[in-house]
Amino acid sequence: ERSNATFDPEVITALLDGGKEKTARRRQLEALVARDPTGVFSNDDNAYLHRKDRHVRALAKFVRLVELCRSHGIGSEPGADGEITKSADFPTLMAAVADDIPTALHWVMFVPNIRSLCDDEQQAEWLPMCRDWKMIGCYAQTELGHGSNIRALETTATFLPESKGGDKGGSWIINSPSLTSSKFWPGTLGRTANHAMVIAQLIDGDGKHRGIHNFLVPLRSMDDHTLLPGVITGDIGPKIGLNNYDNGFARFDNVKIPRRNMAMRFAQVDEQGKYTKASMSDATSKISYITMMLVRAFIVNEAGKNLAQACTVSIRYSAVRRQGFDESSRRELQILDYRQQQHRLLPHLCESYCFFFTGKKLLDHLFSIENRIVSGSDDVLKTEVADLHASSSALKSFTTTVAADGIEDCRKACGGHGFLQASGLPELACTYLQNPTVEGDNQMLPQQVVKVLLKLVTAIQSGDADAIGQYKRCDSRYLIPSLKSILGGDNAEECRATNEETMTDIATLLAAYRHRAARLLVGVAAQIQEAVSEGAAMQKAWNDALIQMARVSRAHAMYLLLDNFATSLEDERQSKAGSQLGPNEIEVMTDLARLFGLYWLEREIGDFLEDGYLSSEQAGWVRSGVLKMLDNIRPNAVALVDARDFSDFRLKSALGRYDGNVYPEIMKTAKKDPLNQTEPGPGYEEHLKRLIVGGVGAFTGTQSRL
Repeated sequence: ERSNATFDPEVITALLDGGKEKTARRRQLEALVARDPTGVFSNDDNAYLHRKDRHVRALAKFVRLVELCRSHGIGSEPGADGEITKSADFPTLMAAVADDIPTALHWVMFVPNIRSLCDDEQQAEWLPMCRDWKMIGCYAQTELGHGSNIRALETTATFLPESKGGDKGGSWIINSPSLTSSKFWPGTLGRTANHAMVIAQLIDGDGKHRGIHNFLVPLRSMDDHTLLPGVITGDIGPKIGLNNYDNGFARFDNVKIPRRNMAMRFAQVDEQGKYTKASMSDATSKISYITMMLVRAFIVNEAGKNLAQACTVSIRYSAVRRQGFDESSRRELQILDYRQQQHRLLPHLCESYCFFFTGKKLLDHLFSIENRIVSGSDDVLKTEVADLHASSSALKSFTTTVAADGIEDCRKACGGHGFLQASGLPELACTYLQNPTVEGDNQMLPQQVVKVLLKLVTAIQSGDADAIGQYKRCDSRYLIPSLKSILGGDNAEECRATNEETMTDIATLLAAYRHRAARLLVGVAAQIQEAVSEGAAMQKAWNDALIQMARVSRAHAMYLLLDNFATSLEDERQSKAGSQLGPNEIEVMTDLARLFGLYWLEREIGDFLEDGYLSSEQAGWVRSGVLKMLDNIRPNAVALVDARDFSDFRLKSALGRYDGNVYPEIMKTAKKDPLNQTEPGPGYEEHLKRLIVGGVGAFTGTQSRL
């Protein structure tokens, strides 16, 4: 099977890693974990462990990982300041563990909050304890009754002066006034964290409500991990996935903390309880905005990786699994040769690559803007930052939805064996399912996308050249030609493809996606304007347009994904330093980009036929183009998943083994099950014996009925 490939997988692996040296380093770090002599990193028994045991095992894995990092100097690099989570090697090591770690929210949310929201004195006190793992924290925002609507959070932080029982310099009283105010869902909160960054309503010394602020609240003793007075925390119970995590609940019964435990970089309360808010510079405001977007960019990047893992398992298995016979009735067929199986799996393969290139571009763009701001450049416009917010929101919503659905498609494409935990796919699917909800629910994010894009529509409607000029560095600038055409009354845009071959051109596909996004955006603007002009309140007009907004956001994301894929490949071709990819690699990657464009065009063909942009004949070319791309990619399918270079240790799948020895591994995992360790099986003596031998189920004649 692998001999059919037309390219070298190692070349693409190096591109994905950022170079051959980085590939070698990644493999070295993965081996450090997989071959650790303690055996603590083994995932072989995960499926057979109770949730409590998996949680404890996951803690053991992380403690061992910290030991390895310290002994190998990870975290001692320049700029890391002794903090292992700041090392470039740390994300690779976490991925190598291939298991969910309960402490993750400490470095994902807790420490970044201290860095961004606490003043220099607070950071100097708390960050060394975080670095040394004395202080382990979580981010406690979500409550039982409220999530993303943070203005409605109920937890309170009331100032208590020293004269009325507060500590020296004043205190805060953290309180949960109702059941629905209980903190609920924060990861690491339940049993692991000894501190929490609690989001609460601030009430100052004058009794005035000042809105939500952040407070560092000790939860447990740093000596023996016992709960501190007034604090109640616990785990929220089993979930669909991520059951190693102790997502928790917390209630605070008038818990007293020092005044200086309020995050005081941008707001302060003095010893008398007087509240002041620091003026935030334009640059600081933009940096805070970018920090939030970085999280979404990482989610987009991870969407590609998770979908790629599922593709690796399902495509390798589909090359091994045989079903049905050829015309001779002697040779069984690989199920990957069935057109339906190709149509199920290969589009997800191209999506996984597509998401990689967009995730990389999004992160590079964000870091570039951040560096320009930090260096004192004043050329970063708010329009550019807002536009990037729209891009990251649209892409987060689309990629995580597609990845979650795609992982489940891959599982179902493996037939009955995909239902086995040993396939690795059920856990992967269930663990990934959090992503359409976290960091902005996918059904709500489109509103943020459209709110930004409508400003571009307004600028074009007004003919304001200066306003339009602000979009020269923005992702949404691609919309300008089509918006001008549509808003100018010239609805003559139509697909220029003249045959099946030109229909598969990237430029043709991008033009179609651009027109669709612009047309839908204008439609939303017109719908809202018409409703308001007819007397509807703005809130109702906005609410009635939400479904159309979701279509706009989706269309915007698809254009960006295809454009980023295509431009990344073009950048490789034009690289002055020399492309990492050869002609064969460029060709197969271009086929993946074409399949992405054609597949989603076919799936949502109604959007393109609706206004006559596509003719019925061109729609037929789209469908035949999809089949052509499936033919082109099929010989390279296994090599393309090999290029992602997921080790067997990371995949944790009997079906996705690199060597293809699927069936012996399935039997091996079956025999390991605790149900198979005794003869007769558990429950025989206590129960089944009474039925089979004892005769409790024997029919003895008609009995009176109750």
